[in-house]
Amino acid sequence: MIVTLTANPSLDRTVELRGPLARGEVQRAVSVRQESGGKGVNVSRALKTSGLETLAVLPGDPGDPVLAGMAATGVPFAALPIGAALRSNLALTEPDGITTKVNEPGPELSFDLQEDLLDLLVERSRGASWVVLAGSLPPGVPDDFYATAAKRLRAAADGAAPRIAVDSSGAPLAASLKGSPELLKPNADELAELAAMVGMRDAGSPAELEASPARAAAAARALVDSGVGAVLATLGSQGAVLVTAHGAWHATHSPIKAVSTVGAGDSSLAGFLLADSTGADDEGRLRQAVAHGAAAASLPGSTVPAVNQTTPSAVTVTAL
Repeated sequence: MIVTLTANPSLDRTVELRGPLARGEVQRAVSVRQESGGKGVNVSRALKTSGLETLAVLPGDPGDPVLAGMAATGVPFAALPIGAALRSNLALTEPDGITTKVNEPGPELSFDLQEDLLDLLVERSRGASWVVLAGSLPPGVPDDFYATAAKRLRAAADGAAPRIAVDSSGAPLAASLKGSPELLKPNADELAELAAMVGMRDAGSPAELEASPARAAAAARALVDSGVGAVLATLGSQGAVLVTAHGAWHATHSPIKAVSTVGAGDSSLAGFLLADSTGADDEGRLRQAVAHGAAAASLPGSTVPAVNQTTPSAVTVTAL
């Protein structure tokens, strides 16, 4: 089983525009979609859609629209009541796939609620193969929350501890390095920032990393050398790189028509975990990650693809 933690879940509304976003103008929407979201929730949705056992751990009161949406789609979850409504996020997608997001901060979690959420995570993660710590942190939660979660999960393990994957951004992602995760899933922006933090001064800008898979792999290698087990770095239309202790690879998908990039990175992580659950090697896990991300980008809103909607054969993997 794969458990996900989403500390700051959301109700995601995606508005599809007929033309480019025009600031200060009135525009009509082509369609509007609403789905329960947050990075960990999205990963669990994608895993469940493909038939893999998963559980989403998150804060939320009974009847909250986020939990109601998960229940309606059959995504298993364990929720901690917090006495406050969860946030809503808005994404505006243009015909060429460019997406503009407006994310609310979310309800504040007190210290006691943080402890209760960690206890719930540890309790429900017993026997899990992976625990995914994903997304932003709500107000009141310290930046090292994910590192603390990783340490508690390992300390509480009766046998083999679950492997830890982190997909976040900014200070929470940087602080997660203290927890020595087995997998990091940054994008180009986050990879550039993290590489600089571990002492790689010439890592390059996000645009340079997207344009040069070798450079992105070098930045990811700096993270692996610092104690991270593996780095799956998504590079937008340029695919992704995977760096482990055994090597580095770059993968790209044949061209697709992007409809919405919302949740594509979350689907990439789900694809990686799905392939891992079948015993795939490093190249196979990267191949499925890119196949999942491409399939997600070709679907509307934050729709997640099932594995049978992906095309791994359209992915080219190259050793670096």
